[in-house]
Amino acid sequence: MVWRLLNFQKHNIFENMAIDEAIFHETIRNKKAPTIRLYHSQPVAISLGYFQDARKEVNIEKCNRAGVDIARRITGGKAVFHFNEITYSVVAGDQEMSFPPDILGTYKVISKCLARGLAYLGIKADLVENGRVLSAKESEAYCFSVPSKNELLVEGRKICGSAQVRRRGGFLQHGSLLLAFDPVKTADLLLPARTPRQVEKLRETVTSVNDEVASPVDVQKICSKLKKGFIDELSMDLVEETLTSAEETLKSKLIGKYSNNLWNIQGENILN
Repeated sequence: MVWRLLNFQKHNIFENMAIDEAIFHETIRNKKAPTIRLYHSQPVAISLGYFQDARKEVNIEKCNRAGVDIARRITGGKAVFHFNEITYSVVAGDQEMSFPPDILGTYKVISKCLARGLAYLGIKADLVENGRVLSAKESEAYCFSVPSKNELLVEGRKICGSAQVRRRGGFLQHGSLLLAFDPVKTADLLLPARTPRQVEKLRETVTSVNDEVASPVDVQKICSKLKKGFIDELSMDLVEETLTSAEETLKSKLIGKYSNNLWNIQGENILN
């Protein structure tokens, strides 16, 4: 079993979201092998879950003043501050037998892969057993640190947040693995009416890779261990490739959507 790997790259958040969606569409359309992608958003950015109200979930004025981009994902979940982190994405069609045909089951499989990769760094991450996937309504009321079922905790603190979209023919799941965490800055941008208690709650409930190791770990080493986690957990091989010409074409079209505030702030689908 051979999957495609798109190795670690840096793009702005608009291009990153466009790439993920382009891979998703092309994988389903052509029944392609799964793709694993590792990336970082630069400049720093916030991604909103598909169902979120941007004006309630994000301090838009502070983001604009600080030069923090805002993009709406096609996946659900809550807002994520893409600052000092690695984002992973996994796209697979329904024909791929490594994944069950449901959200929670797929979360569990991918979380096991991530947990194995973190174990190779000396970090013991456990799956949340008693959580659940939050509804769109609930996700408006919870800060992003609330874990849902089959996400990863290190000694009770969340280290990675993920979101998924499923359509007939396959799924896209992507998530943010924190390398460092700044609760004050995160609260400033994600909680428009933040309180000292909310900041303290973030500090108590969120951790990061570099909080859990003796000395800071190089991004390339982390990516290497994450890739090994997927390979060993799923007994497959990864071949490093690039986007296809069809994916590049679709990505270029989708960047127009992800760069437009009608989509990002108002949630209006501007592409037919």
